[in-house]
Amino acid sequence: MRAMVFDRTGGPEVLELRDVPDPACGPDEVVIDVKACAVNHLDLWVRAGLAGLQIEMPHILGNDVVGVVATIGTNVTGLRAGDRVLVNPMLSCGVCPMCLRGDDNQCRTYDVLGRRRNGGYAQKVAVPARNCMPYPGDLPWEQAAAVPLVFLTAWHMLVARAGVRAGEDVLVIGAGSGVGSAAIQIARLHGAHVIATAGSEDKMERARALGAQDVIDHSREDLATAVRALTAKKGADVIVEHVGGRVFESAMAALARDGRLVTCGATTGAKVTLDLNGLFGRHQSVLGSYMGRRQDMAEMLPNVADGSLKPVVDSVLPLADARRAHERMEARRQFGKLVLVP
Repeated sequence: MRAMVFDRTGGPEVLELRDVPDPACGPDEVVIDVKACAVNHLDLWVRAGLAGLQIEMPHILGNDVVGVVATIGTNVTGLRAGDRVLVNPMLSCGVCPMCLRGDDNQCRTYDVLGRRRNGGYAQKVAVPARNCMPYPGDLPWEQAAAVPLVFLTAWHMLVARAGVRAGEDVLVIGAGSGVGSAAIQIARLHGAHVIATAGSEDKMERARALGAQDVIDHSREDLATAVRALTAKKGADVIVEHVGGRVFESAMAALARDGRLVTCGATTGAKVTLDLNGLFGRHQSVLGSYMGRRQDMAEMLPNVADGSLKPVVDSVLPLADARRAHERMEARRQFGKLVLVP
């Protein structure tokens, strides 16, 4: 099969389109003919070389896979060759206490397809059969591939961790990102008033089209000042943050009394300054959120299937153009997801 691989870490130039052996199918696995695979920031970090991460080499990236079941392992039931599936990219053991209580994202062996294990930048990929989810309605392949990781992450942040409620003011940082574009829709689905940030007029307009009632230009405006002006000085009840660094600090200044800031990333820096007097004095909560649970995926997908949540695709590229997709994401030029098709 053809696959985009790398055998050394570095910039986008390490990605090469090659012929590689088809993946083997384990007894509890299926092999999928990949129809589309989205690009995530995780792909960029793995390609660049995450400290301490031991990966299968030559390595195939790709977390968000949709396709058709081609081969079925000997122990697999409930799936047939030809079934259309969306792959839950979250890998866990399924038998530890965390998995058994439903917190599989806290499993000690928890991983993501395409991180250590080879993923979907290929014509075929082997995945655990239990990770095959019902295909969401009649979505085109390219749109369905834009769903798994970002919608799962945003759903876990807003619903499972922050407990978003109708009528609350929700601030979404970075509307143009995959998580941001998903979070705007999920917050609106739950009846919240959404304020989003973006760095250009075009992205601001697209954020409004997704449902954000107010949009802040984070390249020109002070975040805390703008949010408080939009909320009668109260601040945001819930803040979805995935950038880190100074953005995290500015977001904390925009948080309401009794508010919840939930964060899932540190793209621009993991070290921040936190005013503890403000944190406990204003009865605020800072919540970490790591990926999502199988339960979250099961709750979220029906809303995609019925059109309540719509995947946002920036552009669709052939697999051979994976380098260009990585360069576009690193330059932060995209709004929504970049999708590769074999």
